[in-house]
Amino acid sequence: MYSVNLNNLTRQQFLDEYWQKKPLLIRQGLANFEDPITPDELAGLAMEEQIESRLVSQIDGKWDAQHGPFEDYSHLGETNWSLLIQGVDHWDENVDALLSEFRFLPNWRIDDVMVSYATPGGGVGPHVDNYDVFLIQGSGKRSWQVGSNEALKEVIADQALLHVEAFEPIIDVELNPGDILYVPPGFPHQGIAIEPSMTFSIGYRTIAKSHLMSGLADYLIDNQLGKEMVVDPDRQATQTPGLIDETDINNLTNSLKDMLSNDAVLTDFYGQHLSSAKHELAIDEDLVPFEISEVLDILEDQPLNRLGGLRCLYFSHESALASVYINGEKYTLSDSLTTPLRLLADTQSLTQELLSPWLEEPEFMALLIELINLGYWYFSDPE
Repeated sequence: MYSVNLNNLTRQQFLDEYWQKKPLLIRQGLANFEDPITPDELAGLAMEEQIESRLVSQIDGKWDAQHGPFEDYSHLGETNWSLLIQGVDHWDENVDALLSEFRFLPNWRIDDVMVSYATPGGGVGPHVDNYDVFLIQGSGKRSWQVGSNEALKEVIADQALLHVEAFEPIIDVELNPGDILYVPPGFPHQGIAIEPSMTFSIGYRTIAKSHLMSGLADYLIDNQLGKEMVVDPDRQATQTPGLIDETDINNLTNSLKDMLSNDAVLTDFYGQHLSSAKHELAIDEDLVPFEISEVLDILEDQPLNRLGGLRCLYFSHESALASVYINGEKYTLSDSLTTPLRLLADTQSLTQELLSPWLEEPEFMALLIELINLGYWYFSDPE
């Protein structure tokens, strides 16, 4: 559906030269690009309480940021405000399709597609993100400035809006529909709408080391692991009772290292942690359970699609060869079914042709039906 041209760079050339190193302007990266969602449809999503939305405005030089849901914008006028919706790929399959050309990085690194609508003069101000982002210009025009990744003073523009001080731009451009701007973490940037415009931001998640450690701690507690006490049977008498000596430090540190060297535990933790959805999934609340015969009939005419934002991951590690992690849960089948499990994780749309070698495997089909009935995979038109 989409075809991205990274300034005639191969995906690997882009990663080698620009990824997390320097920003890149990509003129007509998506030629003939048309908005996959309209401003009115975006405003409709902003009315939903379970969808994360923000409204950022600037009136008389004063910034204001509010969290949704929102139902009315008439008080804002026709300039200097912007509506931003997180995780739109979870709720709109046309927006989700945008990700198809950006999966040259692993799925666990993809965060979401944020979509913003801005009136002339609208934007969120100069800021720094701690994640990589491709800013795709939709309808309208927007000017963008990107600075170098030098340390800048942070400024609290509003209770829910953090800015940085003014910076000298190294990129100062006007984006037209189909243009893309790649911004690595740590590079200050700001966009200002020239005319009513849409921007589609493909963000890649990063994880703070502290959050990773706290997540592991929660996993160990939840699974009743790591309860062994740190012991010291070779303790020597001391003349300095206030001292934590090197022997103690090494003993404590080695106890932590023992847990961090358990490949099976770490694999299971990463699988659960990294496959959990960041935003709420758009699961059909009126879903009617399918039978295997129904699924086989529908597959003859249409593919089976993975729900937008659903994370399905696997490992090459021996302890998890026949397992997949889906939205924080582990699913394990017989070793002979490793291939179709990986197909679930690597492929967004499953056709009868792709699935045909395993459609008569009872164990695999039981899992597939379970996932369909959870709302994780769906047919666009099940009738």
